[in-house]
Amino acid sequence: MPRLRRIPSSLVAFLVTVALPASSTAYEVAPVADGGTISGKVTFNGAVNTKKIIPTKDKEVCGDIREEPEIVVGADKGVLDAVVYLKKVEKGKAWQKPAQKPEIVNKACRFVPNVQALPVGTIVIVNSDPVMHNTHGFHEKATVFNVALPMKGQRIERPLKKPGITRVECDAHGWMLAWIYVADNPYYAVTQKDGTFSIPDVPPGSYTLVAWHAYTGETEIPVTVKPKDTAQTPIELKKK
Repeated sequence: MPRLRRIPSSLVAFLVTVALPASSTAYEVAPVADGGTISGKVTFNGAVNTKKIIPTKDKEVCGDIREEPEIVVGADKGVLDAVVYLKKVEKGKAWQKPAQKPEIVNKACRFVPNVQALPVGTIVIVNSDPVMHNTHGFHEKATVFNVALPMKGQRIERPLKKPGITRVECDAHGWMLAWIYVADNPYYAVTQKDGTFSIPDVPPGSYTLVAWHAYTGETEIPVTVKPKDTAQTPIELKKK
């Protein structure tokens, strides 16, 4: 029977290191010289489908059966509440400190705001209704937070540590749905009612710009930012 050769421990350590995925680079705050701006408008030209909301409980708070659009599009095709952000930015402007801690509010059996973008940190979950809500956040299929709020006025703070899209549901009212984009760099925006957005203080260079909406998914386009210039960047979302 052949003898097994012992592998040196140093070689084992090397092989393990090579096999492990490299950790992501943390964002670094640094001065931005001659920064530019990315501005544009997110549009959708397809048919706007609706979904039927059927409240099955707490109707005095939650309202009656109704139809709601799956994507809110203005008369000029501008999309409300699309998230726009730059991918893989490793260095740039400082994070902007919010005036108050970000919140997601259970109000009239809806989430307010329905879509928001914020940095890795925490969020305050609020119940403004006189009925019980159970606010449940998911990153892909993993639970991010799961909070029961039986009383009106209740406020509970929870961490948001995983960058990307967090889907928020209410386990007590199955039609409630919201989305939180957790950013790993400060170059992001949420579109206004007319579909417009602006991302300032971008270091000159070439980037991948992403526009995301729950109805359409992601759309990626390349963009180049020149010193002290504005890169006008229209984005059309399409249902995939």
